[in-house]
Amino acid sequence: MSDNTLNLSHIKRPSLLIRAARFGLKEYSRERDLKRILRSDRLAAPSRVLPRLVDEEEQINENRKKGDAAYSVTRHIEVLIALMAEARLIPRALSPNT
Repeated sequence: MSDNTLNLSHIKRPSLLIRAARFGLKEYSRERDLKRILRSDRLAAPSRVLPRLVDEEEQINENRKKGDAAYSVTRHIEVLIALMAEARLIPRALSPNT
């Protein structure tokens, strides 16, 4: 994962995946969904969760591009939703010009 975690604009995915993830954002529940997605009983801070989500999404996307039979579009969208939602929870640092 790069140090550019908060800038998700570098992630280039099919527009249908991105639209589906954006649509699902309004139903995202950190307590319910993140535990299931990360397969964990505890919730960590968004800054600690985000690298795991980025790595998971990159692996899923590689499977998609390879045409791997294990690829799950549902799982991909779930991870993208969590990735977007968790990124929104991290406070943005104020730039010195603001």
